Amino acid sequence: MLDAGLSRRGLFAAGAALAASFATAGCGVANGNSSDRILEPPRAGVDPGTAPAKLPINTANPDAVAAKYAGRQPQGWGTDLDGIITGFNATGKQFAVTFDACGGPGNNDIDENLLAFLQAQQIPATLFLNKRWIDANPARATQLAGNPLFEIANHGTAHCPLSVTGRAAYEIKGTVSAQAAVDEVWGNHQRIAALTGHAPRFFRAGTAHYDDVAVAIVKELGETPVGYSLNADFGATASATQVQNAMGAAKSGGISLAHMHRPKSGTGPGMLAALPALKANGFQFVHLP
Repeated sequence: MLDAGLSRRGLFAAGAALAASFATAGCGVANGNSSDRILEPPRAGVDPGTAPAKLPINTANPDAVAAKYAGRQPQGWGTDLDGIITGFNATGKQFAVTFDACGGPGNNDIDENLLAFLQAQQIPATLFLNKRWIDANPARATQLAGNPLFEIANHGTAHCPLSVTGRAAYEIKGTVSAQAAVDEVWGNHQRIAALTGHAPRFFRAGTAHYDDVAVAIVKELGETPVGYSLNADFGATASATQVQNAMGAAKSGGISLAHMHRPKSGTGPGMLAALPALKANGFQFVHLP
């Protein structure tokens, strides 16, 4: 777990007023879902069909994990519990940008201009892809998986908050049991392993909410639960100016949360303004360690 100095708790109060003004902080339906122009990112010589080198096979037994945690009652709930990574020990002014693709009705589009910008600027990013998004965009997901600038991470099978009691976040119902939590992680774990040639290292729950039993389940399945220290776009509902201002609060060792499936939202324009400014201020962008 990150030390307290890099925890999201210190940033929550400042962002609460802004968050309250938005309809959801998950994946809402505002701001449109189709791009006016599709820009294919330059690939810098990377063959998009080439899978990364295979890593050691994950030997987790999902049935055994579900049985182990069946009936356990959680004691905690939220986005910043013990075991959830909300930052990292940085060397200098390092920062990790991450983007969710939530999938499902109204959430299967792609902000190609944002991805093209990351490629052109050579800004590495961790992309948390939901299984529904991958299934709706298999060719593009394969291209992204073949680009070493991006790491593909697990954003769940059905984009549920990860719970063993059905607890909801932003009116999105969570998984209802240990078995359901395992299925939410493992269904997309297998999809990403097939896509990339290796198991995903990181998992972020739909809405980024977990209970403590679910956190333990993710870890037993061989993935690291990830949260964030900086909520950049509040479920792709923030304006470009709000995204830019939020990113301006970046701290060394932080992790930003934003979305890559809303090309008409303020996320892309805000990031296009904020990331060069952070670079000019001495920040180096890195993958999650």
